[in-house]
Amino acid sequence: MKPEQFIKMLSGAKIYDLTQPLSVHTPPWPSYIPLSVQYFKRIAGAHMGQGANGQVITTSNHVGTHMDGEIHFHACGRSIGQVSMKEWVGPGVVVDISKDVGDYDLYEPELLMKRADIRKGDVLIINTGYHRYAWDQPGADEVRYFVKHPGPGPKFYKWALDMKFKWIGVDCGSADHPMNTIIRNWHPKSFAAAEQKLKDNYGKGWDEMFPQDEYYQVMHIKLFPKHIVHAENLGGDIEKLNNKRAWIGCFPLRGMELESSMCRIVAFLP
Repeated sequence: MKPEQFIKMLSGAKIYDLTQPLSVHTPPWPSYIPLSVQYFKRIAGAHMGQGANGQVITTSNHVGTHMDGEIHFHACGRSIGQVSMKEWVGPGVVVDISKDVGDYDLYEPELLMKRADIRKGDVLIINTGYHRYAWDQPGADEVRYFVKHPGPGPKFYKWALDMKFKWIGVDCGSADHPMNTIIRNWHPKSFAAAEQKLKDNYGKGWDEMFPQDEYYQVMHIKLFPKHIVHAENLGGDIEKLNNKRAWIGCFPLRGMELESSMCRIVAFLP
């Protein structure tokens, strides 16, 4: 394809923003530092002429839509800035399982593959439906968003390794099930509710189905050394892409020291 044809094709593409709005009201992942925005100068503050607005921001890297980098959990991995753009963009699919899962539920590869055309090497984005509880939504529920969202079942991480996904995105607080994170200890009543639901559905307790030596933060600890990272807190136009394949890109800061980065995630369709 000639450059002119390529530019013409892209000029007609529809662009979908899968990014959650960012604000000082955006909650960080529990216990992380929230976003702070402060002016250090203003337009009227210049001597002998027009000035300019300038701001300083203070934040952790885990506020709003962000990409977890390899060194977030893998000390000898790559920082965000060491990853080439080729690894951040490519073909992918947004899989809608929002009608299949609820509080504390599990999702397995079979469910996702039943809903959409998922291919090896894809960018995989999972619409659990929990973006509707994000801070910017009419039904905002911070506890439900971070503590009760569904998460991957026991077979999921091995499937992700076999599929060699470029990266994974989720529309909730973590790519791990919250009860396979420290949230399990911080919210004992929620853990009790999650365990009871697991026993009702599968006849097993949490530690029986998810031995902590294998499954604690499994999506971070087992996948990051294999260069399969993930983005969390997606939202925006995600519903418009349900079960569709698209060209998907993540655009984090090129920070050579960054363990993770807030980012913009967009999808392109004809």
